[in-house]
Amino acid sequence: MSEEQSTYSANPGKQLVRTVDGVDYQRIPVKTHLITNTDDMADVVVRYAKDRMQEGDILFISEKAVACTQNRAIPMEDIKPRKLAVTLSRYVTKTPAGIGLGIPETMEMALQECGTPRILFAAAVSAVGKLFHKRGWFYTIAGYKARSIDGPCDYTLPPYNEYVVLGPAQPDETAQKMSQCLGGIKVAITDINDLEGQILGTSDPSMDRDLLVKILKDNPLGQSLEQTPIGIIRKVK
Repeated sequence: MSEEQSTYSANPGKQLVRTVDGVDYQRIPVKTHLITNTDDMADVVVRYAKDRMQEGDILFISEKAVACTQNRAIPMEDIKPRKLAVTLSRYVTKTPAGIGLGIPETMEMALQECGTPRILFAAAVSAVGKLFHKRGWFYTIAGYKARSIDGPCDYTLPPYNEYVVLGPAQPDETAQKMSQCLGGIKVAITDINDLEGQILGTSDPSMDRDLLVKILKDNPLGQSLEQTPIGIIRKVK
């Protein structure tokens, strides 16, 4: 391990360095205060990350942190699911990575975010897919807004263990704003969990989203009590 690498540490159970296509990348987690809707995410990244950034670095940010600053974290008690949401949620496959749309409250928000016709069509296509043992068709049709909805889990950092968090609004534009605050450093807004990942927004359209997913595939920020909603990707020289 180089002297530079030894100055950083990974989250518990995670590795600091990941090798992709023969290249080593550090994924440096950055601890912050508990982010809420009173925060501006641009101010957060300047406060905690700006002085750590080096030329060529990429800043990556959890989509949940961005959404919380945009008033897109909703208390469970404020969501009143309709009967359709209750019915559809019963057919959602639940995974260890999270609840997804498997409870009435998250399904209700999907209906509101994506529109009832789109969710019904996605559900119909998904039902056909299951007949052929194909999975994932629902989210292909419903889109990233549905895929990005997070429900409360026992391991979620309080108080968000009692919230439904939607995907961030205007992720590309938000990433661009943060990049400007960081002097042009590239920024990605990510939706990574312990099973899968996607890049929701980038500050530069030329950024390789598939490569970023490979680099972050093992979820180096974690999804529990780590309180590290932002991180730095740095190529090891």
